[in-house]
Amino acid sequence: MRRREFLTIPAGALGGTLLYTLAREPFRLQAQDGNVRVPLRFFTAGEARVIAAASERIFPSDATGPGAKEAGVVIYIDRQLAGPYGADKYRYTKGPFVESVPEHGYQGKENPRETYKQGIAKLGVNFDELPVEQQIQKLQSMENTHFFQLLRAHTVEGMFSDPMHGGNAGLIGWQLVGYPGPRMNNKADVDQHFGTEFRPKPASLEQIMRRPAKPWEDEKV
Repeated sequence: MRRREFLTIPAGALGGTLLYTLAREPFRLQAQDGNVRVPLRFFTAGEARVIAAASERIFPSDATGPGAKEAGVVIYIDRQLAGPYGADKYRYTKGPFVESVPEHGYQGKENPRETYKQGIAKLGVNFDELPVEQQIQKLQSMENTHFFQLLRAHTVEGMFSDPMHGGNAGLIGWQLVGYPGPRMNNKADVDQHFGTEFRPKPASLEQIMRRPAKPWEDEKV
């Protein structure tokens, strides 16, 4: 077992969200300098910084709203890679490993963990320190790789999945697109909004159920 590492993030960058332990208990690790130290499950701190920077180039914050950094996308990816998905627990992983049509999905040998390790090595350990223009150029040179396709998909997932999975901090992704969350029904709102726009405040699954929910990445590999 390797020593646990942490990713240090400015408190303001996570939209004031609470983080969670493996037991799904909310917590904050607040440092004296105003940063939050997030315990990592798969990445090293250096790897997490690389992926955080790469995901921010894919979904940057701008005048229209927050991006991957504010949503905590790297935390989402870290949790997924540490869980069953990262180890390819539910994918057929025997040969032959051949190129196939897109409809067949990924047919390679490497699991998501291995794919990310290789992708980070190609980006370089100092990727997060490069000027934005160079970061974009490096990512553009990898656009046709399986790693980039995974990173792009995971960035979108981390922006808009339920926050119990680590991303979408403070529900900022749902606020960005106006999604109210997994509401079970609108019974309480019937006949309450005649002639007015109905924009319910986004709520997570845990908030709606009023009890903890266990994400699938917490399953034992």
